Amino acid sequence: MEIVGANPDDMEARRKMQKSAGPLYLIQFVLTLFQIWVLAKYMAGSPEVSGLESALWIWAAFVMPIVAGTAMWNNDSAKISWARFLTQAGYQLVIFIIFGLVLSFWR
Repeated sequence: MEIVGANPDDMEARRKMQKSAGPLYLIQFVLTLFQIWVLAKYMAGSPEVSGLESALWIWAAFVMPIVAGTAMWNNDSAKISWARFLTQAGYQLVIFIIFGLVLSFWR
């Protein structure tokens, strides 16, 4: 609770956080299922894909859910959480697009 800036003695705030956690658990579960699906596709040896396509799948399945988790599980307002997610995930998306383009041209 200290990490997210919550006061353990504030029972009303704790109840509010617990109430809002249900939808977050569902979102985190769906993102985890997506990660498993993409990992299974790569482990099964999916058909040849471009460097850009691979980079986008890796970003969508592994980077974005991790960034989403860090944005969701804090004590910030929804506006701050969304701003954090969009900024960090957007930055990582641009980086992974560059990675993918470099890999596509490298082959």
